[in-house]
Amino acid sequence: MKTGFLFVNILLMASAALADESESGIQLKEGQGKALVAANCTMCHSLDYIQMNGGLLDKSGWQKTVDKMIKVMGAPIKPEDVDPIVAYLAKNYGK
Repeated sequence: MKTGFLFVNILLMASAALADESESGIQLKEGQGKALVAANCTMCHSLDYIQMNGGLLDKSGWQKTVDKMIKVMGAPIKPEDVDPIVAYLAKNYGK
């Protein structure tokens, strides 16, 4: 079971990385956590949602957004990935 789960995660991360590079020319800013954001966020929506909210949300706002994605929208983000994702978003796309 764990092998299958790992394989699916690898495929999702690879497809997210490809989406990051080819999706309408949208590129995430370089930084620690970029791969986690690309892998987790593009499973449900395009990267332009991140850029559209860039500069509007502070760290608390990004935390609430990620929490909503998990609790309300059902995003399968691992608990240990939440803090690095929020930190990346706040640093690179925060107020």
